Amino acid sequence: MKPEIVFSRSNKQTAGLAVILMAADGDGSVGANNADPQGVAKKAVKISEFKAKELATLDVVAPAGSVADRLLIVGSGESGERDEQFWIRLGGQICAEVKTAKKVTIWLDQADEKPSPEAAAGVALGILLRAYRFDTYKTSKKGEEKKPKNVRFTIITSSAASAKKLLGEVEAIAGGVTLARDLVNEPANILGPVEFAAKARELTRLGVKVDILTEREMKKLGMGALLGVAQGSVRAPRMAVMHWSGGRAREKPVALVGKGVVFDTGGISMKPAAGMEDMKGDMGGAAAVIGAMHAIAARKAKANVVGIIGLVENMPDGNAQRPGDIVTSMSGQTIEVLNTDAEGRLVLADALWYCNERFKPCCMVNLATLTGAIMIALGKNHAGLFSNDDALAARLTTAGLATAETLWRMPMGPDYDKLIDSKNADMKNIGGRYGGAITAAQFLKRFVGDTPWAHLDIAGTAMGSISNEINRSWGSGFGVRLLDRFVKDNYER
Repeated sequence: MKPEIVFSRSNKQTAGLAVILMAADGDGSVGANNADPQGVAKKAVKISEFKAKELATLDVVAPAGSVADRLLIVGSGESGERDEQFWIRLGGQICAEVKTAKKVTIWLDQADEKPSPEAAAGVALGILLRAYRFDTYKTSKKGEEKKPKNVRFTIITSSAASAKKLLGEVEAIAGGVTLARDLVNEPANILGPVEFAAKARELTRLGVKVDILTEREMKKLGMGALLGVAQGSVRAPRMAVMHWSGGRAREKPVALVGKGVVFDTGGISMKPAAGMEDMKGDMGGAAAVIGAMHAIAARKAKANVVGIIGLVENMPDGNAQRPGDIVTSMSGQTIEVLNTDAEGRLVLADALWYCNERFKPCCMVNLATLTGAIMIALGKNHAGLFSNDDALAARLTTAGLATAETLWRMPMGPDYDKLIDSKNADMKNIGGRYGGAITAAQFLKRFVGDTPWAHLDIAGTAMGSISNEINRSWGSGFGVRLLDRFVKDNYER
């Protein structure tokens, strides 16, 4: 589906699908009698004993006396319970019920509530997010042309004029999520480090300055931790550096850093075969960063933001890194690699150090599908949050609640840090069976200095996440809306 979204104050109903909201007290959308002049909706609600619970639906085909082909009644629940996410979820639920309709009219205002412009724009965002499909590699049936169906959504509301002004921002955010989802969903034979870096370079059309570091340049910088991961693959590593300058000239940037392991076999410490195909999504952190940079640039955010992604493939050929190898990171600290499947933290170690040294950011937030341990602790409903700064952690938590990309703060401390001390080097890259997500965070902390820093472990939320009203994709795009909101609420002037 390819949605076209229009906001209007006009109460004219056209053919297609008419969407009417119904509150728990039985009040329907204001002006919806234009779509339902004979009151078919109320009759259908009574006969079916429809309770109008939040986002419950009732479909009426060929309603009498209406030019609409169908009426879709959507429950809006009790008044006073509709938060920001309700409107986004509403848009997703409506999009899911479009079926064959090519025109959809949504009567948004209700007797007990006339949605704000932001709420109306949220409905549009929900539509755009739910419309996503990844079917690039599905061939069309014989005689059929493979192209998305154009669907026009007309959202009728008293706040139409103001909501229309927010549509560009909504499209920017949806575009960032779509980009992240596409990258996570792409098979690894198509998307390698070089191809991923090319996707980052495409952001130049939005005004983002993009530098791509090659293997030779990373060697000169001493990125032995990242390069150690990459050495088993025939595909050359890359580091993409994206810089959006929308703030004041000398204002320190916010830095977003992502793990971009385009495929992870585990290396010599090879993963089991079952489920290994999912490791095409081990670059979910990098996907979130590039998606957030797209959203930030596309909406012309008034902030300075740097996005850095380390791009490698972890493979087990004759030149691959071995368990027991000792590598020297860009920081000069040495790392004993006891498990080559704990590779993401090696990539991030050099990316974080490089970011801090080059840009002197006001804060750094890294995202990574880093550990299975975080999924054992939190499941797929929350990403793990680790931080050396309480204020930064609070800002990220708030942004997560606002976007429903929720975070749960995990502990850190000296006792956990001792678990990664090595007899043979400055540190080892694993800390034993217990507290695996925490010791991974303690490892990263050794590469950030005194800069306020947060690590988001998104292993359970970036891929194969729980389906909801706005996402049915395997790659969720988790982190894009969170990061965009984090920047918008805290760093834009």
